[in-house]
Amino acid sequence: MSEITLIEPQKKDKLRCNVYVDGRFYCGIKLEVAVRYRLKVGMHIDLKKLDEIQLETEKSQALDKALNYLSAIKTKRQVRDYLEKKGYTQAVILYVLEKLEYYNYVDDEAYCRAYVNCVSGKGKRAIEAELLKRGVERSVISSVLDEIEEDENEVFALLKKYMRGKENNRENLYKGFKYLLSKGFAYDTAKSALDSYDIGDEDN
Repeated sequence: MSEITLIEPQKKDKLRCNVYVDGRFYCGIKLEVAVRYRLKVGMHIDLKKLDEIQLETEKSQALDKALNYLSAIKTKRQVRDYLEKKGYTQAVILYVLEKLEYYNYVDDEAYCRAYVNCVSGKGKRAIEAELLKRGVERSVISSVLDEIEEDENEVFALLKKYMRGKENNRENLYKGFKYLLSKGFAYDTAKSALDSYDIGDEDN
């Protein structure tokens, strides 16, 4: 059994409180729920019981919060992190995520496609790194990125923009090549742009 060591009102919502178990923050619940279940400091409680209390009393509110958060498309990981910060237990979070996925409010593959369609000036490696940071599974990212090709014209345009105002010499071209790699473009794509620029007219 674990011990409730602190119950304190939340600063941003006085109708809710934070519950600490064994000296650590465990979850947030409504004050009326804490009173109804007679939760108090020093009380010994099974954590599964605390999870059940929050799931039963707050799953609807958690779902509402998640839906409001989804006014802009989000990944499953972003929704999970958001709900964790709000103080919901894993039982509530899993309930919400299952509902959101069932109604297609959360779809990481669709998120990847939307991100790819709106991003510019980044290669596949940079896009993959950004999507991984947002919690999308590597297999989902690979599936989407395998369907697209890096636009050589876009990469060439980026190189021309980088070279603008610079002397057209090997040193600057090499720096331009490294610049393209830093943007996440594949070696072959960056090399192709470099070769095209090198043999082209300096005024292009």
